[in-house]
Amino acid sequence: DDGNFVISFNGEIFNYLELRADLVARGERFRTGSDTEVLLRLFMLEGEAALEQLNGDFAFAIYDRRNNRLVLARDRMGVRPLFYTWRKGTIVFASEVKALLEFPGVSAEMDVEALDQIFTLWAPLAPRTAFKDIFELPPGHLLAVRNGRAASRAWWSLDFPDMGEIDTRSEDQVADEVLHLLDDATRIRLRADVPVGAYLSGGLDSSLVSALAARQVGDRLRTFSVTFDSAERDESAYQREMVRALGTEHSSVAISGADIAAVFPAVVRAAERPILRSAPAPLQTLSAHVRAAGYKVVLT
Repeated sequence: DDGNFVISFNGEIFNYLELRADLVARGERFRTGSDTEVLLRLFMLEGEAALEQLNGDFAFAIYDRRNNRLVLARDRMGVRPLFYTWRKGTIVFASEVKALLEFPGVSAEMDVEALDQIFTLWAPLAPRTAFKDIFELPPGHLLAVRNGRAASRAWWSLDFPDMGEIDTRSEDQVADEVLHLLDDATRIRLRADVPVGAYLSGGLDSSLVSALAARQVGDRLRTFSVTFDSAERDESAYQREMVRALGTEHSSVAISGADIAAVFPAVVRAAERPILRSAPAPLQTLSAHVRAAGYKVVLT
């Protein structure tokens, strides 16, 4: 709360150190070292244009008391969730649907069109959710509310090449760019003020991310994985191979079919929508294992 502005923030701004240095050079003074205050002060100076400078995963609400204006915004790819609903001219918002259901008059009624989308596309298409009259702010969008009137717009969208446009770069040039982007994305996420671990399934994606992280922090990297009692699904041999190659401190949690069945109701409740496959169940169990090891942040 800055007197005229109030912020509610969920997420991380990975380039907040650079943004803070720029704001200090412009005469801003900070009371905390948090990325939340950096975001607030940047927004106070530049308004909605501040979004284009943010590199991060976030969902936030900023209320301007002087102008009685509320802005809700979500990161480019929608990593962080943001839900809202309306009751008698009042907007209610939260990062979980369960929080909205605590508000008087808000009920959990299935949206049948969303259910059709779930069975067709695995998830409802924002702004629709599994619940009737409860909405999700789409990725890369903001919602501005003033005097009971709301307007939503995209502040960012994917940029696809035009039909017939040819990329003339060589394969080596493209590979170098991909490596640079992945390396930079890994580096800035290791800036956290708590220890950072990594999921290591033994597959290409997690092995690459773990290798890039290990290059940054060396043998201090802690990795985590899931093993299965089914030979068809188990990848523990590949996990062990990567652990030996990277020299990480590693631990795993064993999952059976019975374990998946036992945790599945809790997984559905956390997802707040019907789930068509069992993969989120081992991931939730792995997350609990990671938390028990004292880690709150993992690279995936």
